[in-house]
Amino acid sequence: MTRYIKEVILGIIGLLTIGVLYYGINFLKGMNLFKTENVYYVALEDAGGLTKSSPVYADGYSIGVVSNIIYDYNNPKHVTVEISVDKDLRIPAGSTAALEKEMLGTIKLHLLLANNPRQKYEPADTIPGGTMGGLVETASNMIPQIERIIPKLDSILASVNTLLADPSIANILHNTDHMTSNLDRATAKLDHLLEKDIPMLTRNLNEMSQNTNIMVKDLDAKVNQIDVEGLMARVNSTLSNVETLTDKLNSKDNTLGLLMNDPTLYNNLAETSANAASLMGDLKEHPKRYVHFSLFGKKDKIK
Repeated sequence: MTRYIKEVILGIIGLLTIGVLYYGINFLKGMNLFKTENVYYVALEDAGGLTKSSPVYADGYSIGVVSNIIYDYNNPKHVTVEISVDKDLRIPAGSTAALEKEMLGTIKLHLLLANNPRQKYEPADTIPGGTMGGLVETASNMIPQIERIIPKLDSILASVNTLLADPSIANILHNTDHMTSNLDRATAKLDHLLEKDIPMLTRNLNEMSQNTNIMVKDLDAKVNQIDVEGLMARVNSTLSNVETLTDKLNSKDNTLGLLMNDPTLYNNLAETSANAASLMGDLKEHPKRYVHFSLFGKKDKIK
């Protein structure tokens, strides 16, 4: 009797050990036997190295694990991944699953939840899957482009080296340094001009403006002091006198008017001038008729 009791106790201990071992293994795999979960299926073309017990994420949070991977040998490029997720998780209809390969080679399965508050996937439904562009995939896609760029970079570097070896570059840099020095001196002169000459010029302009204003005011005051009415009266009087003189010159009632307007006086003067000219001519031709000199005092008769 005692022997049977010991065997039963050992059997119970063995079963408990097996149970604890099974639970521990599944716990290490990420499966909680005491927690109710829903099972969904993900259809993929390539498992991409995904293994059982790989974590499943939704919005960066671990919501389950991969419980099984089934490959369809009769239909290549068809892999069905069984996932166990929290029972409280609601997967909206239209959601998808995607594999992401990390830098260290680990594979993650992400549920990309759609925004569909009315419809949802039921347990045992199949969710369409694909791949995500992780860092490794991005780097892999960039490698061909980098390979095409490298020869161009070599050519560019060779051109740059040739350009830098050109002596004219040194001359250009030297000229640039010289130009910079000239620019510094010009800037210093400009600063001096702005600090001293411009303010002095501004003060002179202000003084000139003030002097001009004073002159304008003095001129206005002098103009206001002028007797404009008296001046105009004198101007009118002068014009009246000029008009009177003009009338007298045009009239024959006075000597000056007669002198300017009577043709008889003009004719007489002309005749007198002609006679004088004739007399001078005769005097030049026959001077003895008019003047006679004698050493003995004898006067000849004028013939």
